[in-house]
Amino acid sequence: MPGFELWSDKERKEVNDVLETGILMRYGFDGPRKGIWKAKELEAAVCQTFGSKYAQLTSSGTAALTTAMGALGIGYGDEVITPSFTFVASFEAILSVGAVPVLVDVDDTLTLAPDAVRKAITPKTKAIMPVHMCGSMADMDALLFICKEHSLFLLEDACQSIGGTYKGKHLGTIGDAGTFSFDFVKTMTCGEGGVIMTNREDLYIKSDGYTDHGHDHKGVDRGADLHPFIGYNYRISELHAAVGLAQIKRLDEFLSLQKKNHTQLKNILAQIPAISFRRIPDPAGDSCSFISWFLPTEEITKAVVAEMKAQGILPGNFYWFDNNWHYIRKWDHLKNADTLNSLHPDLKASVMEQANKDFSASDDVMSRCISTAISLLWNEEQIQEKGEKMVNVIKAVLNKHQIPA
Repeated sequence: MPGFELWSDKERKEVNDVLETGILMRYGFDGPRKGIWKAKELEAAVCQTFGSKYAQLTSSGTAALTTAMGALGIGYGDEVITPSFTFVASFEAILSVGAVPVLVDVDDTLTLAPDAVRKAITPKTKAIMPVHMCGSMADMDALLFICKEHSLFLLEDACQSIGGTYKGKHLGTIGDAGTFSFDFVKTMTCGEGGVIMTNREDLYIKSDGYTDHGHDHKGVDRGADLHPFIGYNYRISELHAAVGLAQIKRLDEFLSLQKKNHTQLKNILAQIPAISFRRIPDPAGDSCSFISWFLPTEEITKAVVAEMKAQGILPGNFYWFDNNWHYIRKWDHLKNADTLNSLHPDLKASVMEQANKDFSASDDVMSRCISTAISLLWNEEQIQEKGEKMVNVIKAVLNKHQIPA
């Protein structure tokens, strides 16, 4: 990861198609655009590539999550269960529709722990939102069973797992709806953008209108469209869609390189008995954008991180436990419900209650975890050099703690 590493003339060509017409908006201007409809093409390509019946592009992954929740009817008084390890956009989207993010513990998959999900269900629970973090997947069989048992929606935040699969189905296409982010550091990028995927026509129709001010898009005259409900402006531009159209055609290329480089580096790290690796519910479906690995204790992990930083080899290795974008421990703005707009007092109290729970089970996992991002640009010699440097640091720290390396 990510696709921006291999920017090429293919992306430039698609963008130039749009620049030559000057029509940057995805809707309308039928004549001047001269048959150039990049957003429509990309939506069709998403359906074909990932196996969903419908796809609706948005301006971001956050907008895609927000739209999907709107289409599912999630709002005030509802609770959405999501993991304590995710990107801040997950809970931001839940809050944006007036619902309560119910964060629960993750397990060694780095995704929702099914037992923790069960314990968090209340009469207010409306949906379970697994987040397929760092390229791999949640235990979807267990979560689908829980949703069926309790009549809950399953909304997949697959923004970090483009190209990943679970038992032959692409992540993001398994639940009622799923989302990708196409921001600059995703496996395929539009620069900025996202998509909602669903096999339900009703959700697609609602998403289509919700992202464009409620337009029903039923006529040939945009100005005469009806508005059956209030929507918002979450549209993608033709320029962003053009980049994505080139990138989705190259996705197999990206994934092949990613998996090759992942395998080589993981084999180097696996030489150390004290290292264990993330549990992957379906190993064949790992998109391999990251290698996530564990050390025996928090103390050892922090010492390894500090030494890698001292030696200049920390970039690309993420210690999420101290990261303020991805883990509950540093989300003080959520714990304090700090918002610019006023929240209803009941909603604010619920948000603070949920965000300030005990997450010691997650802490035990995340405090020992390091995730190494896989570059598409590495050659075999560079991977060998990187791996050897990491191994030397890890062995030195383990020896100091009298642990066999």
